[in-house]
Amino acid sequence: MKIAQIVKRFTAAMMVAAALPVFAKGVETQPKTNDNDIVILYTNDVHCGINGKIGYAGLVAYKNQTLTQTPYVLTIDNGDAIQGEAIGSISKGSYIIDIMNEASYDLAILGNHEFDYTMPQLEQLTKKAKFTYVNTNITYKGKNKTSFVDNTTPYVIKEFGSVKIGFLGLCTPTSITTSTPTYFMEKNKIVYDFSDGSKGKKLYSLTQKYIDKCYKEGADYVIVLSHLGDEGVPEGVSSRDLIANTYGITAVLDGHAHNVIPSEILKNKKGQNVILTSTGTKFENLGKLTISKDGNVSSELVNDFTQKDAKIQAFIDSIQASYKDDLQKVVAKSDVELSITDENGVRLVRTRELPIGDLCADAYRNIAQSDVAFVNGGGIRTLLPKGDITFENILKVHPFGNMLTMVEANGQQILDALEFSVHSMEAETSSNGKAVGEFGGFLQVSGVKFTVDLSVPTSVVTDDKNMFVKVAGDRRVKDVYILQGDKWVPINAKKTYTVASHNYMLLNCGDGYTMFKNDKILIDSSMSDYQVLMTYLVDILEGKPGLMYSESQNRITIK
Repeated sequence: MKIAQIVKRFTAAMMVAAALPVFAKGVETQPKTNDNDIVILYTNDVHCGINGKIGYAGLVAYKNQTLTQTPYVLTIDNGDAIQGEAIGSISKGSYIIDIMNEASYDLAILGNHEFDYTMPQLEQLTKKAKFTYVNTNITYKGKNKTSFVDNTTPYVIKEFGSVKIGFLGLCTPTSITTSTPTYFMEKNKIVYDFSDGSKGKKLYSLTQKYIDKCYKEGADYVIVLSHLGDEGVPEGVSSRDLIANTYGITAVLDGHAHNVIPSEILKNKKGQNVILTSTGTKFENLGKLTISKDGNVSSELVNDFTQKDAKIQAFIDSIQASYKDDLQKVVAKSDVELSITDENGVRLVRTRELPIGDLCADAYRNIAQSDVAFVNGGGIRTLLPKGDITFENILKVHPFGNMLTMVEANGQQILDALEFSVHSMEAETSSNGKAVGEFGGFLQVSGVKFTVDLSVPTSVVTDDKNMFVKVAGDRRVKDVYILQGDKWVPINAKKTYTVASHNYMLLNCGDGYTMFKNDKILIDSSMSDYQVLMTYLVDILEGKPGLMYSESQNRITIK
């Protein structure tokens, strides 16, 4: 973690119980008194972590305990609830909605990963929800008669005794690239508008419009439910930017960045205090915003609560038991075994092209619609059997949950990546029954083919952490071609290509691949790796990989 982040989080922790006056219409006023405290419990970025440190059973137990102290308790989720683990993928988010319904959520917003199961599925999920989805900044401009947007509302005003609270819901404008871009398109045209553009000005203007609308309708406070993220997002669209460029917001309950922010006090456009808070991810904390009966506002994070509600835990257990059977459901059938080893059991997936590597790389290229795709051999963990392929089989191939990512890279970067990929390769693949020349970052490829000349000693230079630095001499990789349409065309070192892989490699320099870290991001951490493979097998290959992957496709020629 960077020093600045540590300092920021330490500062935030010191402000846990900071109380704020009311900012009605951007003017500091006397707090409005009430007969009881109002408590808002909030979650964000649960990512299917249903039994996390707090978990849904802990949330319900804490809510029930709080209800013994005040009748005014609201439960809210700030996005990215339905994706991240098998329970989400198996049910396409439906099981999570069932659990949230059982937990009696009141409000929720959409995170970028709520879009991962396609728009028609999101429409069904938002219909199924017994709670209200608040969606202030997403509009639909397509030709279909209905959309998930129809099942949302731009703002909500809730009454607690004599006090009214307005709630807005903002989803990050980066969703089109942080989910799957084609899902937002009709006839190759984007038909969803997130009020992006003008470096945040459209978002600020729209938010201010609804802030003012809430106050005009009698709200005493306005709280923004946010999936913007406070850092690591494009200029102008963070929760911090939103606060600095609007007025009238009492607090922003944030998500998306996975940061832990108990209560940080920021200044709005008029120099007044606004609370920013976020719980982290996967139920490591439960958020609690309190508007006291004397009108002051404070936030804190609950992380030491150990009680669990037995009723909802039993409900969750029953769902988990049911999808154990779902894990065994057949999703595809293969005419051949797709192994990561040779016939002697020597693991080759980290040193040589294999049919399963071709399959996994093709999945990334087809789903992302990229020119080239890479999958690290170390990320392909086991075989796919001949005959029935179950969901569990696919999870075991890609167990890490790395996320589909696509960048723009020039041909030289691709050449450097290929050279780095084979820098450990040796002519012999095994010795005494064990693989030699293994490298977890060895690339299984799609959309590119090349020759490796092992008579050339590697000239790859790495640093003391085995991160790629440069190629200092002759190259092993020769005769590199890119598939353009149905023709193989020599790679152009200066040309820009689209490269698909996962966030581990393209964004986080995984396995030492540093050459892509500053590239323009086209898809940012979209669907999980196992979802990529399953979608390719089921939706594109129609569950029948057939004999096309019965042998390697000569993408990597060794001489």
